[in-house]
Order: sequence, then C-alpha cells, then structure tokens
Amino acid sequence: VQLVESGGGVAHVGGSLNLSCTASGFTFGTHVAGWFRQAPGLEREGVAHRIHGDGHRFLRYSNSVNDRFHVSTNDAQSTMYLHMTRLKPEDAGVYYCAAVEHSLYNGEWPDLSSGLITWGKGTLVTVSS
Repeated sequence: VQLVESGGGVAHVGGSLNLSCTASGFTFGTHVAGWFRQAPGLEREGVAHRIHGDGHRFLRYSNSVNDRFHVSTNDAQSTMYLHMTRLKPEDAGVYYCAAVEHSLYNGEWPDLSSGLITWGKGTLVTVSS
C-alpha cells in the first residue's frame, strides 16, 4: 500500500498549482482520502478530503482553503488531485496525501500519529510574493 505525491513547486501569490497523488495496492473508493499540509514549526493540518457514502462522494475542506482548493479523483487511475487556486503565502508547506479505511473514519480522521493512516512522503509547495 503506497501513496506517491507529485506536482509541488513554486507558485506566485494569487497563482495556481495542481498536486497529484497516485495510490498503489488499494483504490480510493474503499478509503477516505485527502490532503494534509505542514508548514515549518506547525502541526500537520487537514486541507481537503473526499468521502464515499451511500453511493455519493462528499468533499470537505478546511475553512482556510474553502472556495480556493478543490479535490477530484480518477478512480480508474487510482489518482487523486488537489487543484489549488488563489494561493496565499500561508498555503506554503509540505503537502501530504493520506488515506484511511472507511471503517476507521468516524466523521473525522484517526489520530494522525496512530499508524492507521497511509501517508505519502509529501511534496513541497512554495508560494512567492
């Protein structure tokens, strides 16, 4: 089971950047999947995630990125994307792709250090003014 992120880099304030996450060993349809980020000196925080339920997909976003970021998935390719627009300096950090089995998600992610979450190695996003 593995997640690999790509697409990080440098963007200007107000610009856009797209991240990708490819899964191997499982499909996103059986997991809650999402993106977290961590800025230097700060804790890892959830940014956006996607939940399957009753045949529907639910998307949730943190208040700090709502209306600016969008998650999409290509289940056939086991790929998840994070489309980031109107970037702000505070969006900079290492972005991690994450996934957890549906049975372990009870309305929120398990403790991030619990070992129950599959993490990618992260991709760096820099926002320059």
